[in-house]
Amino acid sequence: MTRVILGVSGASGAMLAMDCAKSLRAAGVAVDLVVSAMAERTLALEIGPGAQDALVALADRVHPLGNLGAAIASGSYPVAGMIVVPCSMRSLAAIAQGFDDNLLTRAAGVQLKERRPLILLAREAPLTLAHLRNMTAVTEMGAIVMPPVPAFYTLPQTTADITAQIAARAVDLLRLAPPQAMAWDPKEGKRP
Repeated sequence: MTRVILGVSGASGAMLAMDCAKSLRAAGVAVDLVVSAMAERTLALEIGPGAQDALVALADRVHPLGNLGAAIASGSYPVAGMIVVPCSMRSLAAIAQGFDDNLLTRAAGVQLKERRPLILLAREAPLTLAHLRNMTAVTEMGAIVMPPVPAFYTLPQTTADITAQIAARAVDLLRLAPPQAMAWDPKEGKRP
């Protein structure tokens, strides 16, 4: 079975992580999960006290953030790529500078060195020059920076519609299964 690492850092946007996990499962992909300490707090704050348990239930394997000896810290562990969602500016900076100080940033660095897809849903606004330079650095290394910008052409009715579309689009970037995100239809100019 195809495996993907899902890294969850502490930026706002916890529902995006939940929806990415659901979208990966819908694509038939096994999920290796690593969650930062601040992400645990954000999950509880933004979704509720049982959010982390719900996210863990969608994963096939859960790796402690401090376990730099975990399987996902090695390039020999066969995965198809990694999504970091949401990706805090701290995690982005660590990845951009090769600062493998926890399992999330180490696993992301492994994807870069192995030339595997690394999708970073960078969550911050407005952006400083440091943020932009870090985004440029990871892009030059092969990562895809995907700020979670709503696709208004889908005419979303709820926040859940928005986060589900963004998550599906992120998973689609891995090109592991048929696309899940709603595509723009220039003939219709509205939701397909």
